[in-house]
Amino acid sequence: MLTAISFIFVLGVLIFIHELGHFVVAKKVGIKVHKFSLGFPPNIFSKKVGDTTYCIGLIPLGGYVKMAGEDPNDESSGADDEFASKTVGQRTAVIIAGPFMNYLLAIFLMIGVLYFAGRPIFDNDRIIVGTVQSDAPADKAGLKEGDIIIAFNGQAVSNFDSLRVRINSKVEEEIEISWLSAAGGTDTTTAAITTMQQLLPRADGTFDTVGIIGFTQKAIGHERPSLVKASVEGFVTTHIIIRETFKFIKQLITGNASTKMIGGPLFIAQQSGKEASKGAANLFFFMALLSVNLAVLNIMPIPILDGGHLVFLAIEKLKGSPLSIKVRGIAQQVGMVLLFTMIIFVTYNDIVRVVTGR
Repeated sequence: MLTAISFIFVLGVLIFIHELGHFVVAKKVGIKVHKFSLGFPPNIFSKKVGDTTYCIGLIPLGGYVKMAGEDPNDESSGADDEFASKTVGQRTAVIIAGPFMNYLLAIFLMIGVLYFAGRPIFDNDRIIVGTVQSDAPADKAGLKEGDIIIAFNGQAVSNFDSLRVRINSKVEEEIEISWLSAAGGTDTTTAAITTMQQLLPRADGTFDTVGIIGFTQKAIGHERPSLVKASVEGFVTTHIIIRETFKFIKQLITGNASTKMIGGPLFIAQQSGKEASKGAANLFFFMALLSVNLAVLNIMPIPILDGGHLVFLAIEKLKGSPLSIKVRGIAQQVGMVLLFTMIIFVTYNDIVRVVTGR
């Protein structure tokens, strides 16, 4: 139930913000909007207000704003309130408004997460146990939240990252961990623990196999930055994510990254549930990542996406007249085939992940 609610909430917000951008700018430049839909048919809600019918579709995997004169296959009357009657600049503003709203949403969410949740502060001189995964080796050995780990295989340790690297290097091997109880006292508990394996994905689609025992490091507090500092860091962090997203796309095109790394609706649903279970800050951070990806995906030069429309407008600006209806129609059909192929492919990836557990 948490996964389903989180999935609908995350996608609903991202799609609504995207389509709202198109809608608001279209109305601003005087284009009649026939329909504003959140989700795809069949509709579970539909109401006409003025010239626009507002809908909520049963399939929550997208949305659309239908504007007068937008479809090249429809006969244009040449009315001033049609999409095709507006200048290239006005139409460009309408098209780019959707991805731009997702870009702004990502920044807003990043700032909110940093300002309200802050950053966790960890003890650099002690390894304090945080969450212990149920039925993991650490849990079975009796390790509890708040315990302080003091030794690995008889050698003193005081840094979490150093301990993590040592444990990761032991895959399904027996190790020895010593700790002090969170309850206090000076008695040391030592236990032999056999690590379990975990698969970590690489960019090329293969996996690293590491050893883990199933616990996290406990934060000793949180630091809340000022609103100004959170705003600066949120802005910078969003642009780092944008840069990395474009870098990943380039790696996909050049073959340096595997298409197995691409996730679809099932992945988003699963991850939404996981992040929601960790708290609001994790869920909103995940939403910011998705919002960036949605913005970047939509500006790709695929005919049916916003980026494809922008290419058409650029060609129109250069040649002084729009592409023929036939050319645009063929391009839209090609774009539709590419989009549906991508949807099928990423869904296949998701199913493989569920079946294999990777």
